[in-house]
Amino acid sequence: MIEDLGNTLLEVVSGAADSDVEIETVIIHDVLDDAMPMRGALVLGVGLSDPEEIAELLRVLGSQQASALVLRAPVRAEPSVTAASEETGIPVLALTRGASWAQLTAMLRSLIAEGDVGDQGAQTLGGMPSGDLFALANAIATLLNAPVTIEDRNSRVVAFSGRQDEADPARIETVLGRQVPERFSRQLEERGVFQELYRSEDPIDVGPVENTEGLPSYPRVALAVRAGDEILGSIWAAVQEPLSFDRVQALKDSAGLVALHMLRLRAGADVERRLRADLLATILEGGPGASDATARLRLNDHSCVVLALSASDQLGADASADARSIAERHRIADAFAVHLGAVYLRSAVALIGNVVYAVVGIRPGHSDADIRAARVAADFLGRLGATSEIRVGVGTVADDSTGIPSSRANADRALRVLRQSPQREPVALFSAVQMEALLVELGDLVRARGERPTGPVALLIEQDRERGTRLVETLRAWLDAFGDVSVAAARVYTHPNTFRYRLRRLSEISGLDLSDPDARFSAMVQLRLLAADANAGSQR
Repeated sequence: MIEDLGNTLLEVVSGAADSDVEIETVIIHDVLDDAMPMRGALVLGVGLSDPEEIAELLRVLGSQQASALVLRAPVRAEPSVTAASEETGIPVLALTRGASWAQLTAMLRSLIAEGDVGDQGAQTLGGMPSGDLFALANAIATLLNAPVTIEDRNSRVVAFSGRQDEADPARIETVLGRQVPERFSRQLEERGVFQELYRSEDPIDVGPVENTEGLPSYPRVALAVRAGDEILGSIWAAVQEPLSFDRVQALKDSAGLVALHMLRLRAGADVERRLRADLLATILEGGPGASDATARLRLNDHSCVVLALSASDQLGADASADARSIAERHRIADAFAVHLGAVYLRSAVALIGNVVYAVVGIRPGHSDADIRAARVAADFLGRLGATSEIRVGVGTVADDSTGIPSSRANADRALRVLRQSPQREPVALFSAVQMEALLVELGDLVRARGERPTGPVALLIEQDRERGTRLVETLRAWLDAFGDVSVAAARVYTHPNTFRYRLRRLSEISGLDLSDPDARFSAMVQLRLLAADANAGSQR
């Protein structure tokens, strides 16, 4: 990890960082939830600065066999911290200023994600581990004697070499943000750099970018990475002098190898996504293969909650046939996976059909885990800025893997309620909308059987149709207002006295006894399920 990310992001403050310790996950330390299992975890100590608190946390991490602790730089090597680090064997790392915890979490999860699903045999391409673009970037940097980034078509940094501290501030900002800042990419576009880059089969020289801070800026040498006619991305080297002929040739030779690795990563990501979707579908459906699938996703020995996320029709009514909509749903699924991974020790996310399903593993005995999952989902939608387009149904808590199909069914039922009630909050617990879900399902049964209103409600509908009266509207408003005449009259823009007269008339015509709770309940259900369109003007 240190070799891949380099001292641009992390530096070792104390402890041995070269020990053979496996990092299984990334966890954000929460002072209010100190019972979270930490085994094999790289722990992010957000907000920690007091040496005594850090030393105490190190002792806790040591007892739970965590991997390392990351703190925000600058970190003082206080004797108490150093002693606790050496005593527990937990290294302390410092996250450089300017880098966000979210950036670090995303990078770390991308580094450890390769072994999350099953075991894959080690493969190499050109003597490099298959798909390890960070190792390849370091190798190219050595050949060119210059810090290097590998970027995709959208100027997102997919890998970078060490020695970025030797580059200019623009490069360091690019690496920290994993994206070329917009003010710099705009300059390159205006200068026609990208057009020249993608037309040329040779490296191009790019002049320094301008900045208003008066900071130094170095030239770049850039080369497009191609697979046939397809542009996969580009390699950028920050140079302080022109590259020699041999180094230019080395860069050109490296581009083909980068293309192979990028294609391998893309293919591997597609295969892993399909595998994860298959494993998750097996868990959600239950059956003989569910136990093995649960173990492969490392969700065994956990209580679980299922979340069902669905985008609205704004992504297209025929989204399953729309490539752009499918890509957007995959993007949302990937973002949801990163968000849940920062909160839960174990989680799995996949797009199945047009719904993104997530299963989160929790510590047994937490009966309110569904409530916490709902808060996490709401926070995700808030960060995504798409609460008007996305809905999330949260299922019930499954004590073990056998209860996951039931949790999934309840998450689907909650999601269906949200789809039919766009005015509701975008996240719904099944436990909070169970009655609405039952009514939705009862409506399905009613429509399948072709049921029609009977008794007093049928008489009122017929009266309104023949005489142009508004008795169904009056009854609906009165029931919705719990019998409060003033409120009900205001809803239908009628004087209270006129409203009382209509109530008497509808009772006389239909024989409905408004004082009988069973009669009122029967009328409410019929109006809700059998006569939803009757007197539609009542809701004007």
